[in-house]
Amino acid sequence: MPETEKKAPRVVNKSGTLKMEDKVAATKQTRDISGKKLNRRNRRDRVRADAGPKEFDEITIAVDRVSRTVAGGRRMRFKALVAVGNHKNKVGVGVAKGNDVTTAVNKATSKAKKAMITFNMDGETICHESRTKVTGADVLMKPAAPGTGIIAGGTVRAIIGLTGVKNLISKSLGSTNKVNIAYAVIDGLKSQVPRSEWIGAKADKAADKAEKPVKSAAKKPAAKKSTTKETK
Repeated sequence: MPETEKKAPRVVNKSGTLKMEDKVAATKQTRDISGKKLNRRNRRDRVRADAGPKEFDEITIAVDRVSRTVAGGRRMRFKALVAVGNHKNKVGVGVAKGNDVTTAVNKATSKAKKAMITFNMDGETICHESRTKVTGADVLMKPAAPGTGIIAGGTVRAIIGLTGVKNLISKSLGSTNKVNIAYAVIDGLKSQVPRSEWIGAKADKAADKAEKPVKSAAKKPAAKKSTTKETK
């Protein structure tokens, strides 16, 4: 009897199983189906290291609550406007709806990645002035000198911030609808033409090519005359 009294009583959990002692719990390791050891503490860090840095950065410009009238009443949903870019010359915009905010944002992000465009740049600004209209939205964008920064409103600034453009002057002249403004900005960037493909640039190149052989032909006879005089 005295030996049995010294032993600690067994603790039973609510499920009817015996409670594991602290010493046993500290040394026990969990295993998966195949029998391999699982290290739960470093599992998240391992996944993050394998994922690597993101190629594209994304930003949620606006999330609106929309409704649709059906036979049973009103159907409430969420609409998200998302922009995606690589901070260089690729950018895209997507709009999607969902039953909750997370679903709407994820759908809009996937749409934006599928609809990405590649536009031309002149250093850290756009190539030339552009004015684009999408329904009621009217967006004017102009190139700016180095050090000017991005002078733009909320929607335009958010989209341009995902590109490599650092100097820009813009003005929204029409509707304040964020979706239409976003599509107008994308159309303006898509319409950029590099300086080498301008109409005047082609004419200047042709004129330079025509003048070069005339100058070289005029110099050659002068060199011949000088040599003949020295021989005499």
